Amino acid sequence: MGLTSRALEYVMIAVAVVCVALTAWLWPRFAGRTVRAWLGRLGSLAMTQCAIAAALALAVNANFQFYGSWDELLGGGDAAPAALSEVGGGGAQSTHVSGGLVQSAPPQGLDKVHGLPGGRPEKVGKVESVRILGRRSQVANPAYVYLPPQYFQRQYDRQRFPVIVAISGYPGGSYLLAQHLRVPQTAGGLIRTGAMQPAIIVMVRPTIAPPRDTECVDVPGGPQAETYFARDLPEALEDHYRVGHDPSAWGVLGYSSGGTCALQLTMRHPRVYSAAAALSPDYRVVNDPTTGDLFGGGPEGQRRKREHDLLWRLRNLPQPQVSVLVASSRHGESDYGATRAFLGAVRPPMRAESIILDKGSHNFRTWRRELSAALRWMSGQLTFPQDVVKSR
Repeated sequence: MGLTSRALEYVMIAVAVVCVALTAWLWPRFAGRTVRAWLGRLGSLAMTQCAIAAALALAVNANFQFYGSWDELLGGGDAAPAALSEVGGGGAQSTHVSGGLVQSAPPQGLDKVHGLPGGRPEKVGKVESVRILGRRSQVANPAYVYLPPQYFQRQYDRQRFPVIVAISGYPGGSYLLAQHLRVPQTAGGLIRTGAMQPAIIVMVRPTIAPPRDTECVDVPGGPQAETYFARDLPEALEDHYRVGHDPSAWGVLGYSSGGTCALQLTMRHPRVYSAAAALSPDYRVVNDPTTGDLFGGGPEGQRRKREHDLLWRLRNLPQPQVSVLVASSRHGESDYGATRAFLGAVRPPMRAESIILDKGSHNFRTWRRELSAALRWMSGQLTFPQDVVKSR
């Protein structure tokens, strides 16, 4: 049974119930002060507690998708592409990955998401479950890819589509973007009504080394998350799908730490991403128990940490020619003050807009209220069609 399967979850719950019942039934037999009685009590308590903890862990993981498979939980499978090899030619080196940089993957919970396109792709679109391999970062990250109906229609078969990279918060995975935020369902509805232009949406998690929170940062001597999102992921998508090659075709959307990543990636890599929509983001990256040391020590570490403070960047570095949308709430969101400071620091050629709710919290209910407006805004920033595929 798969790690996220309902069958495994129900089996473990049944085991926990049986363990509790057995403990209650056998407890009188363990009365007394003998070694056997003590061992019996300790053993029954340990067995019951382990069963309950396992059932709770499976239920939480099935809902939030911290780990998508047994291999991922045990530290195998997605650590690095096994078929990676260097090939030299003419003095230049290139890397070839067997099977391509985007590979089909098991459903990863996709089969449990309600409201996804069902039917002919040219009519309703399609959501694919894939692994996106990083040639430089040496990781394989799970993702969902939403392809709009137009991608499969004959009149668009020579056109490239804009891309929205949607990043979930931490902890959690791409599953949350489909199940709880309902990104593909909302985008599909907007595209059908003409409120949003056709776009490919790539749904990913913000970490490339779970359970560590990498915050889309290149960690010295550690996971190269920024390289993955700024170089590897665009390269893989351009190799596999008909997507635009110019920054005007690329945007990033995210909530919570995914929103932080969206702003960081766009402001630090304006030649890759031209727009960011950030729902409840933080405006600087800091170390905490989930991240470990992201920047390293010494003056170089302090420099790296400072450059991941977006308010510092706005006040001390040339502002990039990008567009950003930030969302917060006057009451209920801790980042409202920082959001106002960020908006006040933006100067041309950078542009910033906002969604400010009167009341809202750091949860999916609030982010779903903001999502439709964020997608419509993003649609207005990206160019479609980006260019035309040349005939062979």
